[in-house]
Amino acid sequence: MDALVRLLQLLVFLLTLPLHLMALLGFWEPLCKTYFPYLMAVLTVKSNRVMESKKRELFSQIKGLAGTSGKVALLELGCGTGANFQFYPAGCKVTCLDPNPHFEKFLTKSMAENRHLEYERFVVAFGEDMRQLADGSMDVVVSTLVLCSVQSPKRVLQEVRRVLRPGGVFFFWEHVAEPLGSWAFLWQQVLEPTWRHIGDGCRLTRETWRDLENAQFSELQVEQHPPPIKWLPVGPHIMGKAVK
Repeated sequence: MDALVRLLQLLVFLLTLPLHLMALLGFWEPLCKTYFPYLMAVLTVKSNRVMESKKRELFSQIKGLAGTSGKVALLELGCGTGANFQFYPAGCKVTCLDPNPHFEKFLTKSMAENRHLEYERFVVAFGEDMRQLADGSMDVVVSTLVLCSVQSPKRVLQEVRRVLRPGGVFFFWEHVAEPLGSWAFLWQQVLEPTWRHIGDGCRLTRETWRDLENAQFSELQVEQHPPPIKWLPVGPHIMGKAVK
């Protein structure tokens, strides 16, 4: 099976050789950072239509997590275009964090369309290093389709726990690997080296549930769902929450 994966990876590599050459020469990443927000703006509209009821169910729990100010201090990791804003309850004070500064104009547009929220600031940083945010400063942290593309899920989850107050909640919705040994998992292995370039670092074979289980949250709830967009190679999605 490993030999077959390597052979198919080589075929995909040859078919997408210009992309890999651009990446090797350092031309691809700047281009990807520019076009990726536009791609996400299209895909998130479709995924929101499919996942609307589940997202509303998940994020409806945020309302009861207000801090002493009476409002919810909410940090969204990899906030992208602000596709989740419509699902957050009124009165949330939203801080957005993303390493790609090209998302900011999309965030501004989303905030203008969601006046029920208070927009705090946009932090350009990686999830592994959120030093600009104080310990215990957040009531809620949200991550949707982010942990697949970070360098170190373990380090990101450590930072999530650091910025959450005691009793604060981490809400997540992430795609994960197909079952080991399945044909779907084989194709994820085949496509992953190329997909990482197309998807701005996205890894198709991440077993993110294991990182969550090892992150030392006091409580963890996880449920699995089929992928909302069938024609993409991303696998099943996990949705749930983890309590500090």
